[in-house]
Amino acid sequence: MHRYRTHRCGDLRKDDVDKVARLSGWVHRKRDHGQLLFIDLRDHTGLTQIVFQPETAIFEEAGGLRLESVITVTGRVVARSPDTLNPDLPTGAVELVAEEMSLESAAETLPLEVNAERDYPEETRLRYRFLDLRREKMQRQIRLRSAVTASIRRRMTESGFTEIQTPILTASSPEGARDFLVPSRLHPGRFYALPQAP
Repeated sequence: MHRYRTHRCGDLRKDDVDKVARLSGWVHRKRDHGQLLFIDLRDHTGLTQIVFQPETAIFEEAGGLRLESVITVTGRVVARSPDTLNPDLPTGAVELVAEEMSLESAAETLPLEVNAERDYPEETRLRYRFLDLRREKMQRQIRLRSAVTASIRRRMTESGFTEIQTPILTASSPEGARDFLVPSRLHPGRFYALPQAP
């Protein structure tokens, strides 16, 4: 069994019922119903609902988790009851009943909620870009851009084109790290700078 996962969060289905699964991901949402604690665990593939029962040793620890903490959970996959099915999720027919949990990275209180639908001011989003990029809307846009780029690249390759990457020499920019300077052969004493942006 892999140290962090046997399945990805978006992969569990009805065929996995009664299997033992280990998932790792971010705590996306928490719902405390008194006798049960539900956590939606998120990774790059989607969400899985994790159920923590009060008789387990990990119940209190799970209750203290903050959103966006990273955990690894091992448990048994069970079918959801008909009244708790979630047709909006690919994993909405199953849930994982937690038996073991390890905290991989505890999150502090966040300045930006990853699971919120509301928009934040651009200044806040840019300051906390690492959190903004985890939001579902941003993830959709990143995946769309990746798919479009891959499609164009594939079609161009199929049409006989060859892709090359060459260095781009530009004027030096005043911000950022130290420039990598390239001397000019045509203009002695002058230099070009390799761009710093990826």
